[in-house]
Amino acid sequence: MEGSDALIAFREEVNAWLKLCCPLSQRRPIVQKEQIWGGRQRYFHSDDARIWFEAARDRGFTAPEWPVRYGGAGLSVTEASILREEMQALGCRPPLYDQGLWMLGPTLLVFGSEAQKQQHLPAICRGEIRWAQGYSEPAAGSDLANLQTKAEDDGDFFRVNGSKIWTTKADEADWIFCLVRTDDSGPKQQGISFLLIDLATPGVSVSPIPLISGESDFCQTFFDDVLVPKANLVGELHGGWAVAKEVLRHERQLMSSFESMAEKPKVNIVELATQRMKRQDDGAISNLDVRVSLARHLMRDRAVKQLGERIEQQGRARCGDPGLPLLMKYLSTREIQQKNEIKLKILGYRGLSLSAPDDPDGCDSMVKQWAFDKALTIAGGTSEIQLNIIAKRGLGLPSGGSSE
Repeated sequence: MEGSDALIAFREEVNAWLKLCCPLSQRRPIVQKEQIWGGRQRYFHSDDARIWFEAARDRGFTAPEWPVRYGGAGLSVTEASILREEMQALGCRPPLYDQGLWMLGPTLLVFGSEAQKQQHLPAICRGEIRWAQGYSEPAAGSDLANLQTKAEDDGDFFRVNGSKIWTTKADEADWIFCLVRTDDSGPKQQGISFLLIDLATPGVSVSPIPLISGESDFCQTFFDDVLVPKANLVGELHGGWAVAKEVLRHERQLMSSFESMAEKPKVNIVELATQRMKRQDDGAISNLDVRVSLARHLMRDRAVKQLGERIEQQGRARCGDPGLPLLMKYLSTREIQQKNEIKLKILGYRGLSLSAPDDPDGCDSMVKQWAFDKALTIAGGTSEIQLNIIAKRGLGLPSGGSSE
């Protein structure tokens, strides 16, 4: 369905379907407590949320580009883009949140066996299983290939021992996809394998980690003689580094679009500045520093958005520059942090409040958002690692020592 007439008809059909199937209450900015996460502990805060999720699930719109046989809608890249545009135009909330949707699923489509795809992909689309990511370790963060969690051969199983840290919401997840060391004899990247582990397996324990934002979104996950079936190995034995990089590619795309998955309605920074800062007679914000910072942010933010649009258009035309996507995670996450700094500067002492309920400007707990977003330039590869990747892969410069 790539002809212009067919795409126009598809857009009209999708628009009509969304108006019919997405309740008005699900066309408002999302807040954290109302997000619909998959898994055995799945919870709907209202009947409308359940209705919207089930409608999207049954249409395959929880994973629109995945094949129909795995629970998706089988849409082309262009059709999926039209669906996103129509959802954004109506303000439709995402029908489902899960790392299985964003990272593991697309990776299984590339590296998974048919049995693994049949077992896991439909369950992800239906919101039946929630996934966590097991990459970083206490001594292996940016140097991810230094990981030491071991998986030893034990007949039909791997016996796993070690721990993972910064495993987001592992205390609420059902399964975890993990990098484990299966060989110590050669270069460290060549001795890593990629395993899928049921968190209900004996020997797995999870401990939440308190954060400076006041939340505990991250956890440390421990493995003590955990037996994992060898059928849960994704890709080749000792070949997990290639699988890991595919996951990271999708994770970085997710990080670069983080604001579209906001936990709360985003405050328009220009409106905030004009409301909070004293204005001159000509309507300009009186504080010069704020005006300069705001203007610079708006220009950079627009440039990042234009880069994203260019990448999407090149993808549709199948003539993409492979160097451009490397920039998105670094530039977009840095700009989110820059915007948070400006917001706190505008709010002054009020911005330091950790709880200001019913704030008419929607600025309650801005400092929590500021603190949480500090993780954006660390998760999915630190900004320093990203710059090394850009230099090496994008510009063809000599290696800067990155383990990527």
